[in-house]
Amino acid sequence: MPLRASYQVPATKSGICETMNDSDNRQIPRDSLFIMAGLRVDGEQAEHSARIRNLSTGGLMAETSVRVTRGAIVHVNLRNLGWTAGTVAWVQDNRFGVAFREDIDPKVVRAPAGNAVPEAALRKCFAAPPPPPGPKARKLI
Repeated sequence: MPLRASYQVPATKSGICETMNDSDNRQIPRDSLFIMAGLRVDGEQAEHSARIRNLSTGGLMAETSVRVTRGAIVHVNLRNLGWTAGTVAWVQDNRFGVAFREDIDPKVVRAPAGNAVPEAALRKCFAAPPPPPGPKARKLI
C-alpha cells in the first residue's frame, strides 16, 4: 500500500475555515454511504461522533457538530479498520473532507461489522512488503 504524501494546505487569509467552491476537483472515485465513526482532533483528548457520508481510498467526507479547521490533523476510527490519520482538506458548515495519510481499502470499511474482514486479510493489506530475498545459503559439505 503506497504511502501518501502529506496534504499541504494553502494559507488562508482569515486563518479559519475555508469552503469548497466549484473549482474544487476530485479525481478519486468515492462511494456514498452512511456509517458512524469516532473522531479525534489532534491536540484534544475527547472522542467525538462523526457521520461518514462518502469514502474513497484517499479520504472521506464527514458531518459532525465538532468544529474543525482546514489543515487540522484528525484521526477517524473506521469500522473494521481502526484509527486512520488524515488532514482536514475543506470545511463547509458541519461537513468536512479528510485526506488520509495513507490509502485505505473502502471495501474493508463497508463490510458489515458482524462479518468483519479476517484479521489475516487486514494484516496482508497493511503489512510492510516482505524483505527482498537474500543470497541463497550455500550448503557446506
